[in-house]
Amino acid sequence: MGTEGASTHETVVTGTGAMSLTYAPEGPATPRDEFRSLVERLSRQSVEKHFDAYADVDWDAAEMAIDASDPRWELIDFDPLAHTSWYRAQPPQVRARLGLHRVAVTMRTGWEFENLLQRGLLSHAFWMPNGRAEFRYVHHEVVEESQHTLMFQEFVDRAADRAGLRVGGMPWRMKLGAELLVLPLARVDPALFFFFVLGGEDPIDQVQRRRLRAGIAHPLLERIIRIHVTEEARHLSFARRTLERMVAAMPRWRRATLSVAVPLVLGVMVRLMLATPRAFAKEHGIPRAVVREATRGLAHRSLLSDSVRKIRRLCASAGLVNPVSVVLWRAVGLWGPVDPADRERASGAPETR
Repeated sequence: MGTEGASTHETVVTGTGAMSLTYAPEGPATPRDEFRSLVERLSRQSVEKHFDAYADVDWDAAEMAIDASDPRWELIDFDPLAHTSWYRAQPPQVRARLGLHRVAVTMRTGWEFENLLQRGLLSHAFWMPNGRAEFRYVHHEVVEESQHTLMFQEFVDRAADRAGLRVGGMPWRMKLGAELLVLPLARVDPALFFFFVLGGEDPIDQVQRRRLRAGIAHPLLERIIRIHVTEEARHLSFARRTLERMVAAMPRWRRATLSVAVPLVLGVMVRLMLATPRAFAKEHGIPRAVVREATRGLAHRSLLSDSVRKIRRLCASAGLVNPVSVVLWRAVGLWGPVDPADRERASGAPETR
């Protein structure tokens, strides 16, 4: 193969002698070629490095046992509830039990979200024509999300059994709304569906990476999070690149409507994944004033804003940040510092805390 922009030559020997053939110059790779290469690489990685919920987690090892009074379960430092005087005043055993319950609730909510993601991806793949590299990768992702679901629920069941915790996930109204509104997006509005996907995956990914950097004391939680982060890196890469292609092909009016819808969707999703659930607060007798303190303080606002930093950057580079959308980003509490280039795309509307 010749270099880009150069003619290629081939000598063919026939029955009457040698004949020289000259081909047209090879052009640069198209965006479609680059996207296909990415998806094929992600598929290869899914084959080369993947995990099984039971073969790759030694659930019955002594060091993996769950003890609700184990101080290693206490809330992480950057959890807004950990900053309240009410939490700090609790005995160590209470703090540990509350922290374990918090992890279990997050895992239950996480696999419920991944259930919606899997069904949406399968619906997205259902109508794909032959020859699409995305078909294979989407099914790799569905398989990996199923393993995450098994892993998360195994943790939930063991926490509930050994610590006597009642572990709930999404409120039933939200589950019903997801069934009726979110799942159809995979066919009706795939771009908004993929932003919904990022709204669930990116915040948890950011939190889990922070936990890994800080060091996770309990080996069971460390193993689960490390597996999840490793495979989610592929899922997030696919979602972002898919969105870049979708948005680039949209007419201006469609990008304008999407720029309004995205912060509203994220405003719901991010709080679902990171905020203190009402049922959880009731279970532990957390006063409403403490919940308000935890959800309105600087630590909480920073956590929410930082969790969607990459999504904001994606929106800015895709032309989905404008003065109107900035108002909505601020209204839902997800506007924070971004790169100077992103700020320019927001038509001179600087971000503030």
